[in-house]
Amino acid sequence: MRRARKPSQSKLKKEIREMAHRLLIRRVWTLSVKDIRCLPSSAATISSSSFSTSLQSPPSRVSLLSPPRTLPRTLHQISRREVSFNVQDNEDFTERVINSQLPVLVDFHAQWCGPCKILGPRLEKAIAKQKGRVAMAKVDIDEHTDLAIEYGVSAVPTVIAMRGGDVVDHFVGIKDDDELDSFVSKVIGQ
Repeated sequence: MRRARKPSQSKLKKEIREMAHRLLIRRVWTLSVKDIRCLPSSAATISSSSFSTSLQSPPSRVSLLSPPRTLPRTLHQISRREVSFNVQDNEDFTERVINSQLPVLVDFHAQWCGPCKILGPRLEKAIAKQKGRVAMAKVDIDEHTDLAIEYGVSAVPTVIAMRGGDVVDHFVGIKDDDELDSFVSKVIGQ
């Protein structure tokens, strides 16, 4: 009978370097739009005439990286669909979860996690019943390992309830619809 060999130190170091490299590439690839908007506007101007469409207005210069010219959204303008969102980075987490005026349920999940795929839609359904009184942030632990570590996530799915930037409750694993409704109601104070 053969004994399994332990990987050599050099092989482990190589695997760690490759993982770090992939993480770095993913972080650079998911550079937020806010960071890109910091570039000089001259770096991103294009002529709208370069696009061909039959419904096009006369050509004009448009900056793709300039901030949108819309009024800031208030809580009343947020649609039900926007109450659930994917966290993009730490800055996005701080802005949309920690600084949120609404209570937020943070769903720590992974693409490879079967129970996460079951819990996610159930949780969204429970939150939709609250009609905008609570928000849901989805955090992929493979993309945002630092957030998972910061909040002590050791298993998925983990749901953390936050209000005013503070963790007020949490659970790990799957819950049925009634338990989720009860959890969400408790978080919003009903």
